[in-house]
Amino acid sequence: MDNFHGACLCGEVRFEYQPPGLWCAHCHCSLCQRAHGAPLVTWVGVAEEQFRFTSDSALRWYRSSADSERGFCSHCGTTLFFRSQRWAGQMHIVRTNIQGDIDTAPSAHVHCESQASWFPFTDALPRERD
Repeated sequence: MDNFHGACLCGEVRFEYQPPGLWCAHCHCSLCQRAHGAPLVTWVGVAEEQFRFTSDSALRWYRSSADSERGFCSHCGTTLFFRSQRWAGQMHIVRTNIQGDIDTAPSAHVHCESQASWFPFTDALPRERD
């Protein structure tokens, strides 16, 4: 299977990863909501050794908690990545910034205790609370 590719809005930060993806899930935590300005963010987890930047001159990291940081493009502002000591060895990628279809579909909603009350969802995926 070919590598999957992605980029930020302006294209200054580009990346690729070799399948398979580890997991895919919809996150409803309040930090993701605020970082993305959306009720949820769909993430894809990949092993760090299968991930690489093809252009990262505009990439910046913001420490969003004691053990985690979020990667974003300093040119267009797109939030793209999440990495944490809690999931050492993984790069989490915002699904919408990966081009086309991938090998991993969403399998759960996580951090549902922070779900935006104004954004109901009714799919049959499992719901997890932290």
